[in-house]
Formats: sequence, C-alpha cells, structure tokens
Amino acid sequence: MERSDVIILGGGLVGLALAAALDSAGLTSVVVDPVDPSRWNDSKFDGRTSAVSSSSRRMFETTAVSTHLPEPGCPIRAIRVADGLEPGGLAFEPPEGDDEPLGWMHENRHLRAALKARAEAGPNITLRWSSKAVDVDRGEHGVKVRLDDGTELSAPLLVAAEGRNSPTREAAGIRLARWRYDHSAIVATFAHERPHDHVAWEIFYPTGPFALLPMTDLDGAPRSAIVWSVKADDAAGYLALTDAEFAAEAEAAMGGFLGRVRTLTARSSYPLGFHHAERITDRRLALVGDSAHAIHPIAGQGLNLGFRDAAALAQVLVEGARLGLDPGDRQLLDRYQRWRSLDTTMVAAATDGLTRLYGVPGKLPSLVRRAGMALTGRIGPLRDRLAAEARGTTGDLPLLLRGLPI
Repeated sequence: MERSDVIILGGGLVGLALAAALDSAGLTSVVVDPVDPSRWNDSKFDGRTSAVSSSSRRMFETTAVSTHLPEPGCPIRAIRVADGLEPGGLAFEPPEGDDEPLGWMHENRHLRAALKARAEAGPNITLRWSSKAVDVDRGEHGVKVRLDDGTELSAPLLVAAEGRNSPTREAAGIRLARWRYDHSAIVATFAHERPHDHVAWEIFYPTGPFALLPMTDLDGAPRSAIVWSVKADDAAGYLALTDAEFAAEAEAAMGGFLGRVRTLTARSSYPLGFHHAERITDRRLALVGDSAHAIHPIAGQGLNLGFRDAAALAQVLVEGARLGLDPGDRQLLDRYQRWRSLDTTMVAAATDGLTRLYGVPGKLPSLVRRAGMALTGRIGPLRDRLAAEARGTTGDLPLLLRGLPI
C-alpha cells in the first residue's frame, strides 16, 4: 500500500500544478492519469494555446514550474475589445509605471512539458502514468484507490482533476448546472506580415467572438493564435476550407490590420459548453479545474480558474497540516469551498453574460455596446479594475498567486 497526503486523479495542467504547489511546501501526492505523456511531444496531440494570467505566472515562478518552460512565452501587454470592425472599442493596459504584463501566451504542449518536468523533479510527487483508478473507497477515516495494475494507494484526501467529464464527480453525486452553446471554437495559428505588438484582441461578432492572441515569433515571422467561435453548424465548413481559403476568412475577420496571413498549424475545433458544480467538495474529496467548472473561452479565464483552485487548495491543506489537521478534514474542505465559490461564480456569470450580450445582432445593440465600452474606457478606476480582473489579481488571492511561498 503506497501512502501519501493526497491522491490526485488527473495529470493535466491543473492536476500537475496542484502537485507542484503541494511539493513546494513538503506535502506528498500521487498523480494518476491514463494518458501516456510521450504523446504530448507531438503538437498534433494538442495544438491549442492558453493565456496564463500574471497571477498564475507568479505561482509558476514560486513553485519552480517556470524554470522548466521550453520557451518563456509571449507577454500580453494590452487587451483590446471591439464590436466587430466598427470604430471605437476598449483597451486594457497595466497602470502607468507597472511593467508586469497582463498575461502570457503559451502553447499547451509547452505548459504540459514544464509541469511534467517539474513533477518529475519533485521529491514529494509520485507519477502514475498510463494508469487508471478501477476502485475508489472514500471512507470516514481515509481514501483507498486501486489501480488497474493492482497497485493500491491510500491518502487522507482525493482530488479530482479529471476534466469536464469527471467520473469521480459523477460517482459522488455532485450535480451540475450545465448547458451547451450553439457554438464551436476553431483554433489555429497564423504567421502575419505586421507585428502584433503584444496585443490580444477580442473582436465580437453576432456569430461569435474572434480572439486573436499574440505568440512568440517563429523564424523571425510574427505569429498569433486564434480562437474563433462560430455557429456549431458552420464548424465543419470552416474545417473543410483549404489553408489559403481559411487564412482569407481569418484575415477578413481581423480587418486586415496584421496584413496578409498564412496558416501554420492544422485547424481543430471543439464544442463550447458551460458547467458549474453545485459544490466542489464531498467526503474526503475536492474538485479542481474543469471537474468543478467550465466556461466559455470568451475571456480566456477557464484555465486560470483551475490554477486558482490549485493555489487555494494547496494553501488550505498546507496551513491545515501545520495545525496538525488531517488533509481530508471537513473544516479544511469547507474553507476551500467558501474560498473558491464566489470567484468561480462571478467569472462564470460574467463570461456567460458577455457571450449572450455580444451575440445580440442589429445596429442598435451594437451602438449601445460601443457606447458602453467608450464610457468604461473613460472611467479610469473601472478600466483598471477590469485590467486587474484579466491579470487575476483581484479578490482574496492565495499566497502563491501573489508570488509568495505557502
């Protein structure tokens, strides 16, 4: 029987970030995942990119994940929001004198590689790749997990980091508020003539938002990723276009401000949906990341919500351990539940509301939205508050997100 402080089911980005956070404070964990990580070396496995907020980046620095990044990523110096190609809009930038970017763009495969390398270097982390939990017993006094190879694990606490379709969440009978959007996201990477100047764009169309995200140059050529939300029925048509045809469509959606573009990666798509768990704890169980919540990618905050879960849960467990409490103690799990509830609910409601607001067609709704953006842009404190939201630096931040060790 292998014993640890925490068993983490799911070795994705959030699960590995939690393991690194616990390891940095001396708590032991076992990470169990059915995936063979050698597949991560292929960009075709996951050609997506993610915006890592500045607060999440601080956690990476503090837990030594950043030292394993294959490349530093591309800083986001400003975010610009536009209602289609109409004049006006809104710009978010750090306050004057503050040089910290709003966030950093990374390829998911680079994030996975860095988190995997950090986990392998962690003396308190055991990795069980290509393994699946076939029996889980969450008893009053501890958790026992049997893997498909017969290995038996035990710990005071089980963490589900299994993604949207978490079987552990389902087995615990935790209900979800859930719906599907009538959209799919098309993701791809482009090279373009003009530099992006480290600006991320969110261009709203009635058919769905078009996100343009700055990336590091490739062989001297400026490069950006897109996340293009299109009607679900249209996704297959976009995927069927030739690279040149798709590049022309994307160039038109950008308004041509980056010059001519050419595709660098294969296109892929995934359906967009929303879910929010009614609670994120159960007996000796905590949910993190997409196991707990999944939102529209309109503001690029889904992954950062998961990292905030990891930072908060790690702090709760470490501070509890210093008081001599069992990691699965009910009062610790209640603290985690309270800490994360408001943040996740507010972000989920905001992203869903924006999706619906900008999806209303017509000239009058567009005029109202642009007037609202213009007013927001003139109110300095409000504009700075929204920039801080993008950075992930508002609210009761866990220590790791402030750049401080637990």
